[in-house]
Amino acid sequence: MHQPLRQPRASLYHPYTVHEPYYPGEQQATTAAVTIVGGGPIGLVTALIMARYGIASNVLIAECQVTEGSRAIVFTRRSMEILDFAGVAPRIMGKALPWTSGNSYYKGERVFRMETPVSEHDRYAPLNNLQQNWLETYLVEAAQAQPLIRLCWGNRLTSFKQDESGVDLVVDTPDGEYTCRNHWLVAADGARSTVRQQMGLALEGDSYEGRFVIVDIRIDLDLPTERLAFFSPDWNPGNTILMHKEPDNIWRFDYQLGAEVSTEEALKPENLAAAVNAQLQMMGYQDNHWEMDWASVYSARALTLPDYVHQRVLFVGDAAHLLPIFGVRGANTGFQDAMDLCWKLAAVIQGEADMALLKTYSADRVGAAREIIGEAGKSTRFMAPPTAGFRLLRDATLTLSLKHEFVRPLFHWRTSRAHAYRESPLNSLQDDNASMPAVIENGSVFPSVKLGDGSYLYDHFDEGFQVVYMAGGEGGQVVPESLRQEVSALRAIGRPVTLHVLGAEGPAVEQRTDHIAYPVATDVLRQRYAAKGGEVYVVRPDHHVSARWQQYACGCLSQYLGQLPGSTAQKEN
Repeated sequence: MHQPLRQPRASLYHPYTVHEPYYPGEQQATTAAVTIVGGGPIGLVTALIMARYGIASNVLIAECQVTEGSRAIVFTRRSMEILDFAGVAPRIMGKALPWTSGNSYYKGERVFRMETPVSEHDRYAPLNNLQQNWLETYLVEAAQAQPLIRLCWGNRLTSFKQDESGVDLVVDTPDGEYTCRNHWLVAADGARSTVRQQMGLALEGDSYEGRFVIVDIRIDLDLPTERLAFFSPDWNPGNTILMHKEPDNIWRFDYQLGAEVSTEEALKPENLAAAVNAQLQMMGYQDNHWEMDWASVYSARALTLPDYVHQRVLFVGDAAHLLPIFGVRGANTGFQDAMDLCWKLAAVIQGEADMALLKTYSADRVGAAREIIGEAGKSTRFMAPPTAGFRLLRDATLTLSLKHEFVRPLFHWRTSRAHAYRESPLNSLQDDNASMPAVIENGSVFPSVKLGDGSYLYDHFDEGFQVVYMAGGEGGQVVPESLRQEVSALRAIGRPVTLHVLGAEGPAVEQRTDHIAYPVATDVLRQRYAAKGGEVYVVRPDHHVSARWQQYACGCLSQYLGQLPGSTAQKEN
């Protein structure tokens, strides 16, 4: 029988809670529409978003407490917007450390500084540091408060079998095995995914030779929250050291191992201490007292499944792809998986669409993973050169950077960003996308904006499709009557569509009969959306633009929604 750790994990800063294992006893396990294998950040966020769509889920968590150590620590603005949609962002930001800048050093000199733009219209900072164990704790608390989610602690998936209508599972617990049947299985069980292995699915891409040690220590350093990168320091020549400040006076050290050093040797306490002391001495902090909290070793990999949808089994996060941490891509990419998957799976479960819509999840997210792998590969080859040739190029760049400004942007680590689904099957082919400004092209994330009452546009988006009309400027002072009538007609037959009018007259956000009006200044619309007035945008439930018109023509919205892959409206027509 599966025996998870029943003693709280050791930590200098995180109070671990051991939860009671779930076992259904003699009765059959509670059936939910979805079983999610894996209770890490991606599995828990998937459950919370599914609950927002009214879909129940069971989450199988092999252990009885949240993960050990800090692990994923940097969360992007887009991730925070998704976590806000899941209902946990305020709690997270009460603990997280926001930041905007990063420095790269070589031979004691700063050779590059990254500054990420900040706008008053963005609710969250570009990057936010929080240990994964804290993040999981907040997600667990949110899930425990959600009656549609059952957290099955101490439950390890042993085997499963799927057919056309569902998935049969065998689950091992401290009290024995049980079986259950669910309609869908979501594999969020990480890099060593049991689901992926049992299905015999292979990841495609590259594994790099570079290995990095993660060391978390508690120390008081008078440094701001910024990302620090040290290239080829004297104590670790030819290799790279990264540092991040975390809450609770914890600092993360990531340092590259030489090829001749084994993982076992690297994790010996005396060798970890020697590396930390050498880095602190180089920075002038050799007299600062510190304590070690946690350490691990990881390898840089850039791999993905070629398909994330396998009949009734769906893959998200590290179960679907493995990405290098350079540019904070791992968990941040997984959150985008969850945001894309959940609205499509919910539509299928609720009878609003069929499998054709769900298959667009693979089209969108595999495409995103492959693009990310291309970007991450560039960063990885710079941070951890895989061959002598790449090392020669990297070393030449380092040397030139001491005197020449033009090479310094090569140090940019291409931070994770919201992917643009330019080739999505959901994008309209009968709109004005080609003739409109590329800043908010089809497939891109539609930007939120801060409103006069202190709220943000995203606060007023619901779980359906959003239609946004730009009322500012000469071309859009009056909302077309045909658009208002069309939205009302779609809502009357149960289509989840909401009309938002930006730039409307009035003192505050106002819910009107057939739309919501927002008094946004014309210059803000121009700067934020390149709007001249009269433009119409269709925004998918995951905030990505999928259709847009320079000036609206009657019937365009209904035609677009009716032609979505798998749409029941398409079949009815």
